[in-house]
Amino acid sequence: MANLQDLPLRDDLKGKEPYGAPQLSVPVSLNVNENTHRIPEEVAIDVIGRLAAAVLDINRYPDREFLALRQALADYLNAEVHTGSPLTTNNLWAANGSNEVLQHIFQAFGGPGRSAMGFDPTYSMYPLLAKGMGTDYISAPRGERYELTPDLIRQQVLKHKPNIVLLCSPNNPTGTPLSLACIEAAYQAVTEATGGVVVVDEAYAEFGSETSVSALALLENRERLMVSRTMSKAFAFAGARVGYLAADAAVVDALRLVRLPYHLSAFTQAAAEAALAHSKLMLSTVADISLQRDRIVDSLRDMGLDPFRSDANFVLFGGLADSEQVFEALLERGVLIRNVGIPGTLRVTAGTESETTALLHALREVLGR
Repeated sequence: MANLQDLPLRDDLKGKEPYGAPQLSVPVSLNVNENTHRIPEEVAIDVIGRLAAAVLDINRYPDREFLALRQALADYLNAEVHTGSPLTTNNLWAANGSNEVLQHIFQAFGGPGRSAMGFDPTYSMYPLLAKGMGTDYISAPRGERYELTPDLIRQQVLKHKPNIVLLCSPNNPTGTPLSLACIEAAYQAVTEATGGVVVVDEAYAEFGSETSVSALALLENRERLMVSRTMSKAFAFAGARVGYLAADAAVVDALRLVRLPYHLSAFTQAAAEAALAHSKLMLSTVADISLQRDRIVDSLRDMGLDPFRSDANFVLFGGLADSEQVFEALLERGVLIRNVGIPGTLRVTAGTESETTALLHALREVLGR
């Protein structure tokens, strides 16, 4: 039996590791930033009904342009978030999770001889997606406590001249929120430097303290700005794999050039349309998750630890002498969180009230506090 290194891989993939996070069966799983609340029964019934209707025509290909889903996404954003000119189906795109949306962006705007830049630590899939598309990845630094400023962003963009600028807002794994001034600075700088694109990854935007502060408000007259979102987090739809993007209509046309035919199944479209039809109910857990996040922050401080500012559904915290030892000790107690590789830190997802209680009890026991 061959192993990976025995295969004739591309040179730039040799020695690389695939993306992964522990998938373990434990009582309290708080390691991959899922929404740990189940979807409401009313929504589940609607999803099942639409899936049953879809299966009757499963011998036919689904709508290749998924227009009904794009309209539902536009309606959601126009009603809940967007403050500029109304978005239409021409401004919306969707794929199998926001990772595939990002992959489409790299396929269309990256490639050999081009580069993408992120501000690390940030989402670990960015360099993997870049590498997969033959795009150079540039790791730019963050400021103190992982914050970004317009000046820092502008300086790094003009220095490295990337074709794609990636801004994660709130940032994963640190939870750091991002101001609209930072996004404007990135767009202006990349316009001067390369005429490239800016991608704002708002996977956790619904958990922010000011949900109206979204890059969506900046889309008008910025045809190279893209805002990526997901239904995996706030919508508790991680298993359905639905990500989406809002941008200028020309950007959507560019992504249509590279997508696989019929890339969204009839079942995916039906389930997502059902969830969006109940968007307010689906998002009803967001307030409780944010409450548990803030409870975690306060409790960590009481334990003498150092939580970082977070507008997401997770908290990165430092102050650990041996983060791997704490990780393993929590796992022994049935609590799985995430070691993201930043020395002295761990990251934990805000779960239900009972999960958060179990986490805090276990952590106090491990630390002897």
